Amino acid sequence: MSLAKLSESRLKGPLPGNPACPACPHNIGLKILGMVLGDKAVVVVPAGCTSIISGVWPTAGIDLPILHVPFASAGAVASGLKAAYQVHGEDAIVVVWSGDGGAADIGFATLSGAAIRNEDIIVIVSDNEAYMNTGVQASGTTPWKALTTTSPIKGKSEERKDIAMIMLMHKIPYVATASIGYPLDFRDKLLRASKISGFRFIHLHSPCPPGWRFEGGKTVEIAKLAVETGAWILWEYIDGNIEISRPSIKYSDKAYRKPVKEYLKHQGRYRNLSDDDIRYIEERIDENWRNIGIFMETLKSGRMT
Repeated sequence: MSLAKLSESRLKGPLPGNPACPACPHNIGLKILGMVLGDKAVVVVPAGCTSIISGVWPTAGIDLPILHVPFASAGAVASGLKAAYQVHGEDAIVVVWSGDGGAADIGFATLSGAAIRNEDIIVIVSDNEAYMNTGVQASGTTPWKALTTTSPIKGKSEERKDIAMIMLMHKIPYVATASIGYPLDFRDKLLRASKISGFRFIHLHSPCPPGWRFEGGKTVEIAKLAVETGAWILWEYIDGNIEISRPSIKYSDKAYRKPVKEYLKHQGRYRNLSDDDIRYIEERIDENWRNIGIFMETLKSGRMT
């Protein structure tokens, strides 16, 4: 087909599919977002993978109203957008759909500001743990020792940023973690969040095949292994209480967890790990479980308000 005929065919209607990488986790999350919120959702997308996935006019890969914004502005734009809908008496649910760079790093200032003001928006961070759209550069949520193009020799030397816990410290009404490996858990959390007013935050774990260097058919398997090894803890904060979510409950007992090596060995970004590195990662997982247990007890005792 000539270029002119191809352009003409594109103008007649959208092409099927979207430009996401094969087995992209964002597609799973976006489908659930559309299923739960439907026509009420208006999505603010800072720069990232979803800027590409959504397609280029006049075609579209996502059947939701989308406003594309610069990296650092999503929290502020979403706040203003929600205020405009309220002035006009329209019951829209404004959602920021962000990657880790647009939330934990470049976009954190406006995100934090919106949280402090308790703006009536939902923020979903679909975290693939690096700047995948621009070449797999390390971000604040990239785990220790993971290989990226900006930490190519021995892997990232810094620990990852726990953005969900940071947002919890803003004392907002709702915070949760989720995983594309457990879509029903994510669905239920998004549904509950949609019925609460104020600032709501969901941290969605989204393994990336090209960035993490694993086979595309393993996206969901890798996501589940993160939970089954205890490396990703599913929890939910609502009404002043924090609870471990059902898929993660039994893994609070270390005896039920799979060895973390089962999670790491499928990912090329961890190919340089030594046995000592793996033991250290396991120790940090244990520490995370202890910390969340202490936090739960603190909330229940009323020592934190």
